[in-house]
Amino acid sequence: MDEIFEKVQAVVDRYDEISEMISDPDVISDTQRFMALSKEEGSLRETVETFKRYKEVVDGIEGNEEMLNEGLGDAELEEMAKDELKELKAEKETLEEQMKILLLPKDPNDDKNIIMEIHGAAGGDEGALFAADLYDMYQRYAEKQGWNVEIIDENKTEIGGYKEIVLMITGNNVYSKLKFENGAHRVQRVPETESAGRVHTSTATVGVMPEYEDVDIEIEDKDLRVDVYRSSGAGGQHVNKTSSAVRMTHLPSGIVVAMQDQRSQQQNRAKAMEILKARVYDYYASQNEAEYAEQRKTAVGTGDRSERIRTYNYPQNRVTDHRIGLSLNKLDRIMNGELEDVIDALIIADQTAKLEELKQG
Repeated sequence: MDEIFEKVQAVVDRYDEISEMISDPDVISDTQRFMALSKEEGSLRETVETFKRYKEVVDGIEGNEEMLNEGLGDAELEEMAKDELKELKAEKETLEEQMKILLLPKDPNDDKNIIMEIHGAAGGDEGALFAADLYDMYQRYAEKQGWNVEIIDENKTEIGGYKEIVLMITGNNVYSKLKFENGAHRVQRVPETESAGRVHTSTATVGVMPEYEDVDIEIEDKDLRVDVYRSSGAGGQHVNKTSSAVRMTHLPSGIVVAMQDQRSQQQNRAKAMEILKARVYDYYASQNEAEYAEQRKTAVGTGDRSERIRTYNYPQNRVTDHRIGLSLNKLDRIMNGELEDVIDALIIADQTAKLEELKQG
């Protein structure tokens, strides 16, 4: 544990340093620097508070052991001291594990907003309807988290499903909680159109990309083809009068973004470029992550959208996450946005895998 303590002490020292800096008038007057330091201070606070409690527990253990060694001369007091000692030792172990987890390398994207894409995949209309159900599920979960959900692009089917829906979800630590949703989601249920009552299997895919406001990727003009065309759909007199819709193609990767929801070509261009940058960045980052994940064999997989990650079995009211072998018989509540148990289990599995790596490394 000595190495852990050294690392935690370095965090505490940095926290104290930042606390002094953000009370400096020169720092306070520099808004950008003040916000960056405040954010860093916030990210270190849990580690500092855990370490503070750990030291209190260690002091408590030493105090109780000292009293018991000296003898209290009272059987009832000694029993109380023994009980407290037992509780403090258990808490000490828990806090040691917490500190190890808090010192794990942080995903730099964890506090970012996300762009989420949901596509109806196998199963035709039923796959598109399930894509709509997944959208509702994430929308409700986001509401519970106090996040904001904005539909950026959508391609509806006549019966109310989605061939594709693209969302921007903004709020605190969105990516950290939804990054494991990447992949193919399988549904098993009796479609409304099925007269014989047979259970059908369909899929929808989910893609989760961090929003890169100041993305570290430059898309050069030579790698980009931009087509403009007339909008279609709702919009009154504006529709089909001007070529305001924009389609951007990133030639090296073949990624295409079409945007027609905004009122002007300039707005559509800006929004399309924002999404294109995120998709292109994600395209290259995912390739690197897939190679890395193949080497470390993570518990939660590579995040590839072709990888089947979860099954939603309606007849048995069961959700199964195949990556960690988790099955919960409360599909109705999960589809109502109560995703906490699934997401928490995935985060713990990922942390456990990383801790094992540290032990072996």
